[in-house]
Amino acid sequence: MGLKLNETYFTLDGYVQLHKYRYLYFVIMFAVYILILCCNLTIVFLIVFKKSLHEPMYIFIAALLMNSVMFSTVVYPKLFIDFLSERQIISYKACLFQSFMFYSLGGSEFLLLSAMAYDRYVSICKPLRYPTIMRNTTISIFLVLAWILPSSQVAVMTVLLASDTICSFKLKGIFCNNAILELLCVQKIAHIIHEIVILFVMFSWNM
Repeated sequence: MGLKLNETYFTLDGYVQLHKYRYLYFVIMFAVYILILCCNLTIVFLIVFKKSLHEPMYIFIAALLMNSVMFSTVVYPKLFIDFLSERQIISYKACLFQSFMFYSLGGSEFLLLSAMAYDRYVSICKPLRYPTIMRNTTISIFLVLAWILPSSQVAVMTVLLASDTICSFKLKGIFCNNAILELLCVQKIAHIIHEIVILFVMFSWNM
């Protein structure tokens, strides 16, 4: 594999006996990924093309399934490459992007589930007002916020990490997550404060 000059690469150090079971890992994970795509996309297509399913709850279900597809696509394809490669490496930029998408989509899943819970609450507790509350505009706002809010929060941490100095180049894991913080020369107070803010906001959303 040709490596670009002046670009930082990490070694992914979380694989167990990869040289011995690489093809077994690949077949199992590839089968799981295809199963995820087929099941989720089939249901999404049914919801999209069947007009009787154009209800708020089914729209949220379709959004949740698409979020799952994107989440899986962030992780699985890189795993396939690593299974068949002699060296399990990833560039710093690609690692930041994977981490950003991983946490953004993870946060979006919680918000989509919260939107589904709110839909059921209105349906059960306020059935007469349900059509006026759960309008297309309300659904669109929920969907936009479910993807925009987590990504905007995670983007702050990603920008902070992009400007930090790396002292270690061996990542303990098979994909990029908050383990990146362990590779920094100094963990800045800004990182800690930002994580506390995210935890507080996420807790507030789920109250």
